[in-house]
Amino acid sequence: MSGEGVPGTRSVWWGRSSRAASGLVVVGLTVAVVVAGARMPGSSDDPVAAARISVPPALSTLVCAGPLIQPDDTGRGDSAFDPTPVDPVTTVTAVTSVPDGEPGSAGTVGSLDRSATTATLAPGGSTAVVTGTSGPQVVLAEPGAAPARVAASAAGLVTAGDLRGLSAASCQQPTADAWLLGGATDLTSTAQLVLDNAGSTPAEVTLELWGPSGPVDLSGERFLVAPGAQRVVVLGGVAAEQRRLALHVTATGGRVGVHVQDSALDGFTPAGTDLVVPGAAPARRQVVPGVAVVTSAVDDPAVSALRLLVPGETATTARVTLLGPAGATVLPGAEALALVPGEVTDIPLGGLPAGAYTVVVDADEPVLAAAVLTRPGTVGELDDVPSVERAWAASTPVGRSGVVAVPDGTSGTLVVGAVSGDTDPAAGGEATATLRLLGADGAVLAERRLRLAAGTTASWSVDDLAAGSGDVAVADPAAPPAPPAGVVGVDLVTEDGADVGLAWALVAEVARPDGFLVSVLDPVPVPRRAADVAVREDPRFGTR
Repeated sequence: MSGEGVPGTRSVWWGRSSRAASGLVVVGLTVAVVVAGARMPGSSDDPVAAARISVPPALSTLVCAGPLIQPDDTGRGDSAFDPTPVDPVTTVTAVTSVPDGEPGSAGTVGSLDRSATTATLAPGGSTAVVTGTSGPQVVLAEPGAAPARVAASAAGLVTAGDLRGLSAASCQQPTADAWLLGGATDLTSTAQLVLDNAGSTPAEVTLELWGPSGPVDLSGERFLVAPGAQRVVVLGGVAAEQRRLALHVTATGGRVGVHVQDSALDGFTPAGTDLVVPGAAPARRQVVPGVAVVTSAVDDPAVSALRLLVPGETATTARVTLLGPAGATVLPGAEALALVPGEVTDIPLGGLPAGAYTVVVDADEPVLAAAVLTRPGTVGELDDVPSVERAWAASTPVGRSGVVAVPDGTSGTLVVGAVSGDTDPAAGGEATATLRLLGADGAVLAERRLRLAAGTTASWSVDDLAAGSGDVAVADPAAPPAPPAGVVGVDLVTEDGADVGLAWALVAEVARPDGFLVSVLDPVPVPRRAADVAVREDPRFGTR
């Protein structure tokens, strides 16, 4: 049947056509107006020139670990089996550095919930030492014309008992994404994940965890951390019997400070306690500075080790290069390491000559890397084996400026490695940087020009550096010790865009009659200046 035989069909068709045509007219007018508006901000066709407005730097926030979490104190009072015969000595050390020609930063040290201020940092360069803290601390530093050059460290010193050791780490900038490589949950070990929320909103934390046999099923468990609060997750309760651990921590709703308190026992003999902190995200090159080893045998059961993980799903081959005082060397047996995805692997570092090294790991797929250092102690009256101290060293970016606060009561050794950006980390070239040694009042005790050939690592006592003079080219082991200069902070200013970058860390030690206690502290990176923003003046609407 044709349309003409249906009453009203023609009128309906014309009505729809007229509405469609009017819609096209409206669309056409809208497009014309938009185009005209884009070309005509006012009554002129000439575009308004944009002004460059500088963005002021933001407040710097660092979260410091609180006191060590004590083991179960069952048996306290029995001098033979008391796991905590001495209380930890807890300190937080904060320091600000003053860049050339720029005003210094003022700041505060306070509780995690911001309810109390425990110390202040005066403008113009300052330091503060807080002893006997009862919980995590937050360091806030106001920027000047540039972002604040600020660092802080938290340290727990225990001289006897299950937690014997120096557990020190640089305070962290809160993060929503952290990778940690270290710790264990087997029968001899305890690992506790500590989450600190210094923000004003709740943070929901999700964990991914890997062990020697691959990923650990956590059944999608999530952890809520309230604002200004701390939450502790006993990893042995969610992932038991893991001899080696790696974690990925992600937070939504807020940012958190993250670390793992790792401790071990050999029977009743302490086998080391330290804090595992976040390292660099997965990448095809990882660099671990501050790997200071002592003389050890290849088959030593408590030897230093390199920990590796491929967090993805593709197997890869890793090549490990050690940059030492005499140059680059390949770790025997690690010329081509076949890594199974998801399996956490430890590579012993026994048999290496004593000294400080920078470890470079290259792989065809993104990997994670960290190192654990060991220091043998003496045999106690009730022990059958010597005690052992351990310290974890995380991977860090290469070439970043930063500041480290030397933990109060420790002696610091600066360990710096020069890494080429070439496929060969020891390719020719030289790295340079400016080194400032900061004293107890925040003043610059000494400023040095550091020069280091690619593929080498050097180490110096920070007090010797402050007491010496001239440029620093290489370490001189024969130099007589200088009188202590009381260095509280180290500020290293690198050069952007260099072909050879520096990777560095501070090795903090405490000498005890029963052996050395040690920790490795990464530098706190200095935030980069924000780029200028283009702003135009629109005569119709004002600035936009």
